[in-house]
Amino acid sequence: MRQAVLNLEESKIREVANAGMGRDDVLAFWFGESDEVTPDFIRQAAIDSLQRGETFYSHNLGLPELRQAVAGYMSALHGMVGAERIAITSGGVNALMIAVQALVDAGDEVVAVTPVWPNLTAQPAIMGARVKCVPLQPQEGQWALDMPALLAAITPATKVLIVNAPNNPTGWTLTRQEQQTLLDHCRQTGTWILADEVYERLYYAGDTGNGCAPSFLDIAAVDDRLVVVHSFSKSFLMTGWRLGWLVLPPALTHPVGKLIEFNTSCASVFTQRAGVVALQRTDDVTPRVVAHLKACRDTLIALLAAVPGVQLATPRGGMYAFFRLEGFDDSLATAKRLVVEAGVGLAPGEAFAPEAQGWLRWCFASHDLQRLVLGVERLKSWLLEQARS
Repeated sequence: MRQAVLNLEESKIREVANAGMGRDDVLAFWFGESDEVTPDFIRQAAIDSLQRGETFYSHNLGLPELRQAVAGYMSALHGMVGAERIAITSGGVNALMIAVQALVDAGDEVVAVTPVWPNLTAQPAIMGARVKCVPLQPQEGQWALDMPALLAAITPATKVLIVNAPNNPTGWTLTRQEQQTLLDHCRQTGTWILADEVYERLYYAGDTGNGCAPSFLDIAAVDDRLVVVHSFSKSFLMTGWRLGWLVLPPALTHPVGKLIEFNTSCASVFTQRAGVVALQRTDDVTPRVVAHLKACRDTLIALLAAVPGVQLATPRGGMYAFFRLEGFDDSLATAKRLVVEAGVGLAPGEAFAPEAQGWLRWCFASHDLQRLVLGVERLKSWLLEQARS
């Protein structure tokens, strides 16, 4: 087997989850998904498609109806985005992998802003790239970009810059000025920007005029070296459906269609039908989801901030609280202990980058706010026991 594959680390999030799966007494906040089911009208669209017998292949790039619906949705948020720039994929992670396959050769240099969901650094490594990480800097619990360090890291030798904002796990979000600075710099160096913007609607830092976080699409030209990744998972409560999309320069769309053929052939038709309905009824889903997640965020952050020894800041976007527990510097060991001893399932910070060692990620996407309250009560009780022992 290829050494690049053998070198891949197993998911530390899964390692923790495996210790608690199947236990009814564990409150699970480890995975990045809501515990609310997909709205019934989206599910019904898939059922209706299956009842019609739509069990066959579709176009590699997706159903024309879905590509047009995605284009309309993106245009409403970011200005004109034509359907010829849209490729439908079997989930956001599939979109990311296809983008990396399209852009990265073995031996290429890739720069990534970390901490970040580990797939984003693993995927270019699978392709044989050299991944150079530029870490965000924690400042009183808030993570911030070291722009001079990032600009210094991106040179003409850098093939791709990977940036996820709003960020999983920290909640950090790029400002418009930071995006413009990066875009201008990457134009000079000839570097592609691979922007994971799947959390753009989960944004709580004020009115941007379009109900989402700043996007590179707001400022980029059609033919800029920019690929943007999106997913139905977060904003539409469709994690298990495995449906996503890419926004591409028009010249890349046809080659990406070939890559989709060699990866998955196409997304399933009944899933795509559900995606069309989700986009048609966006206003029935996403605003409610975002409002509820903001209430979850505000509830959890206030409770955690009142716990002695906790260091954190309010995330501007995403669905996670990222925090430290004073005196508990091994995040994997701490997360495993919390599962067994406290019945609380969190993700270890070291799963996202070495600089996040000692941090823990808590997904606050819970349909019931009392689950968050109970989780913090369990954490506080466990910390008191540790202080007494």
